[in-house]
Amino acid sequence: MLTAPVHQLRPPPHVVVVGNEKGGSGKTTIAMHVAVALLKAGQRVATVDLDGRQRTLTHYVESRRGWARRNQVDLELPTHFCIARVEGAMVAENEAAECSDFQRAIAAAQDRHDFVVIDTPPYDSYLMRLAHSITDTLVTPLSDSFVDLDVLATLDPVTLTVTGISHYGDLVRETRRHRRPVDGALIDWVVVRNRISPQQSSTAQVLCGCLQELALNAGFRVVPGFHDRPIYRDLFPRGLTALDALCETMPGIDGEVSRRPACCEVEGLLEGLKLPINDRARRHAALRAEWFASRDRPLDADILAGP
Repeated sequence: MLTAPVHQLRPPPHVVVVGNEKGGSGKTTIAMHVAVALLKAGQRVATVDLDGRQRTLTHYVESRRGWARRNQVDLELPTHFCIARVEGAMVAENEAAECSDFQRAIAAAQDRHDFVVIDTPPYDSYLMRLAHSITDTLVTPLSDSFVDLDVLATLDPVTLTVTGISHYGDLVRETRRHRRPVDGALIDWVVVRNRISPQQSSTAQVLCGCLQELALNAGFRVVPGFHDRPIYRDLFPRGLTALDALCETMPGIDGEVSRRPACCEVEGLLEGLKLPINDRARRHAALRAEWFASRDRPLDADILAGP
């Protein structure tokens, strides 16, 4: 006979943290697309916005909810939490209050969700480090730029070869070192080449070589992310993603022509992240999608006529 509480029998949610100390790398776009992709795969997803000042992920989710309500469409929505920024006189008290809010959000997502996707601010902070300490999969978007690479590596100014690991790389390495003795977990660190230019320049080739070399020393995997497509920026104010089949209803967007390659990029990213999506949820999501696709079809007249 089972004596443990039911909630203790469920596995804890898989925590995905999208982090980087460089702004403009596409963290929120990736966080939202990963969350929606997981929802469409039948997973129960919670999202957490740690940037209490900009609240970009929060605005994304709110816009998605508003679009669904005003257009009377069914859109997958995560359970969302936003950790408010505390700006008191005492830094220690501010951090304690933010930490308490963060712990409550994680506790609320613990029993009823399969994944928690956390979007972090583009700067070093107490909350950002706390999120990194509990992550299972760390996703670091990196634009094809030497400025973005600077958060991970130091380069020789003449040969452009990797000479060491930079400040953010050190942060992740320290987080891994402290996490391992606590629960034995191995953080899967994935660096995503994001906002890729359609034309492969010589600079992009050098950057790619630097990342591959650095991956061996720092212990991360490199996967392709999103190209620099206008559709990602156009979808944001509506709260939509490239996975939503609604682009043809919006003015200024070339429907499926623009959405299809972006959708393939999102699917490729999710495959590259290798997240633990279970088959039961995939089957449930497929049946749900089939029902939504068929409910507006006219009834087959042959069924009414009989044999």
